[in-house]
Amino acid sequence: MKKENTQDIPWDDTLPLLPLRDIVLFPGMIAPLFVGREKSILALDKCFEDKKFLMLSAQKDPATNDPQPEEIHEVGCVAEVTQILRLPEGTVKAIVEGRSRARIKKLDTSGRYLVAKVERLEPDHTEDAEVKALIRAVKTSFERYVKLSSQIPNETINTLAGIDKAGDLADLIAASVIASSEEKQKILEAVTLQERLESLAKLMQKEIEILQIERRVRNRVKKQMEKSQKDYYLTEQMRAIQKELGKDTGGRTEFEELREKIKASVMSKEAEEKALKELSRLEQMPPMSAEGTVSRNYIDWLTDVPWSKRTRDKLDIKAAEKILNTDHYGLDKVKERILEYLAVRKLVNKMKGPILCFVGPPGVGKTSLGKSIARAMGRKFSRFSLGGVRDEAEIRGHRRTYIGSFPGRIVQSMKKTGVKNPVIMLDEIDKISSDFRGDPASALLEALDPEQNYAFNDHYMEVDYDLSEVMFITTANLLHTIPRPLLDRMEVIQISGYIDIEKQNIARRFLLPKQEKQHGLPAGNIDITDSALLKIIRNYTREAGVRNLERELAKLCRKKARKIAETSGVKKGVKVKKSHVDENRLAELLGEIKFRDDQTGKKDEIGIATGLAWTETGGVTLRIETSVFTGKGKFMLTGKLGEVMRESAQAALSYLRSKTGEFALPKGFHSNTDIHIHIPEGAIPKDGPSAGITLAVAMASAFLKIPVRRDVAMTGEITLRGDVLPIGGLKEKLLAALRAGIKIVLIPEENARDLKEVPANILESLKVEIVRNMDEVLLHALAKPPAKRKKARSVSNKPAVKKGDPGRTPRPALN
Repeated sequence: MKKENTQDIPWDDTLPLLPLRDIVLFPGMIAPLFVGREKSILALDKCFEDKKFLMLSAQKDPATNDPQPEEIHEVGCVAEVTQILRLPEGTVKAIVEGRSRARIKKLDTSGRYLVAKVERLEPDHTEDAEVKALIRAVKTSFERYVKLSSQIPNETINTLAGIDKAGDLADLIAASVIASSEEKQKILEAVTLQERLESLAKLMQKEIEILQIERRVRNRVKKQMEKSQKDYYLTEQMRAIQKELGKDTGGRTEFEELREKIKASVMSKEAEEKALKELSRLEQMPPMSAEGTVSRNYIDWLTDVPWSKRTRDKLDIKAAEKILNTDHYGLDKVKERILEYLAVRKLVNKMKGPILCFVGPPGVGKTSLGKSIARAMGRKFSRFSLGGVRDEAEIRGHRRTYIGSFPGRIVQSMKKTGVKNPVIMLDEIDKISSDFRGDPASALLEALDPEQNYAFNDHYMEVDYDLSEVMFITTANLLHTIPRPLLDRMEVIQISGYIDIEKQNIARRFLLPKQEKQHGLPAGNIDITDSALLKIIRNYTREAGVRNLERELAKLCRKKARKIAETSGVKKGVKVKKSHVDENRLAELLGEIKFRDDQTGKKDEIGIATGLAWTETGGVTLRIETSVFTGKGKFMLTGKLGEVMRESAQAALSYLRSKTGEFALPKGFHSNTDIHIHIPEGAIPKDGPSAGITLAVAMASAFLKIPVRRDVAMTGEITLRGDVLPIGGLKEKLLAALRAGIKIVLIPEENARDLKEVPANILESLKVEIVRNMDEVLLHALAKPPAKRKKARSVSNKPAVKKGDPGRTPRPALN
């Protein structure tokens, strides 16, 4: 940069004017100019020919092609043209050198080029302490600026050392700084040195801040670019590998595929907005980030669950009934309910799915019945067990803030089936438990309520999901462990245990053919007699269902399979000899019997009565033994009896005490007599109120010394007044009585309506007596009616009533 030289400049004279675009020329600055406008080229030629100087001033608007005087800044720089080069396209390249600041006093636009009358702006060389401080600050800032900027060479700093005048130093720095034309024009117009340095200091500070931000952005972009280039390179390699393997996606990106998948899933508006928003977030994340994996999994779940796809229900009621009868024997109530639903579905185009609860003992076919229902209706089937589930999140899902979160089991089942109207079975709903993690039963309240489940909200999905078309089927062994609010939402269908005849039919029609097939035996190879099959049912199994029965039949098939394998094996075209199984061979094939039928005693005995009880495996008989002997009024109960049964025994004793006079029992008989009641099989817990009348009969027999009929069994709850209240499990109890050889069964009057559910063959083999109170029970149960004390007349001073006298009859004496 040259020092300012103004001796040969014609001041107060007219000079050609060249308007500048996007550049401000400072004194001492050498710059190339590319000139293309005709007036500017003429002005440049004139100046170069006359070896005169040229006035350069910046335009206010660079876009103006023919600027007017008011569109040109007044303050500019007088420059000397040192070189001109004409370019092929008609433009001219000129090298100019700034000499001094000048102000345009007058501008003439009438000629072929612009002519300006200029005046010199004298430079200010005043250097006081404040100016010196500004010079230091500007130099320090400029050094920082050069280090940060990649466009200014480091040699520029060395040039500053050779400049003595502060004005020239300021002009050099202003010319070197990369800033806008407006900001540089302000510095050019600052005549005083202090004003110029202050403006330059502000500009330097601003530009340094911008350069620092640029450096941070550049470093960040560089890192991202390096990672992006690496990812791009690896992605291209993966595409090449996929193409070689024949798995080319056709050029579509992963995000495009996800967006198409979201549109194709026909989800709700709320869910679609959520999915697209999550996809937008995913596009901005690094490909391998942990958060990206979470978002991708979430979008996959939203698109994988069915939103509109459904199966068409098979509404042929006859065909559905045939399927149900083929798959299961009996269970008429359940089949009738399913056929009723199909009938209504046939008449109504859209209806809410029912919520059914099958309650019954293990092994009666509750779970397999759900599969059969789905097959009969032509629907997809899914099942999951609730046994032991303690966490609410198992039902409603985990929130996405947790690592490894996923939806609940209901949404998982919907994804598994892939349709909106499946049959979902919730097995063992009575075995749900709760702890500090929540109550799963409460979480099921929404899903199993037809009035709410159209907007089921899973914690993971965070959008409402429609479950109203799902047919929910739950199974349970017991009802009392299910919370009442949950039980209220379900339609309970009781499935009782199978009787022997039903088990025989199930074994022949389903179990035996199934086991023959699984063991590689020809169909019908095991020829088992009815009596042998009945003996297996009664003496080798003791259950309400048929699981153990199936195991015993599998054992027969294994024996046969081993025998065949040890000889010649199964050959094509060679018939395998049938195996005939009768009662005599059961001990050889299955071993000794495991259970013996409860049989009545050989004679009527005092203090021994036969009761009937219900268990999860079916009905059983209870032999209740009572002994009375001289003592101090102790009342002993043994046989592992529950609290309810103990209370029933107390109620029975209280009833007998209230009938002391009627049964001719001595006063205070219980205070000097010890009573011991025992029910055999003491290791097995026993409880319930239905043994109340049996306990009363046993104690009455012991006190009255009248035997109890051995062919009579009974069941019913007793009150203090001797009334007989209804019980449950009548079908199973009657079956147990039939197995034990009982002839007469006493049941409460209110249970008479339940006899409709009992098979006719049982009622034909038993005589069922309806009883209302203990008087009727004792009349049927005891070998002879109890002797009752005769009523005595009371002594009266009144005259006797004559025959035909309408007077009152005497009152009997009180006992």
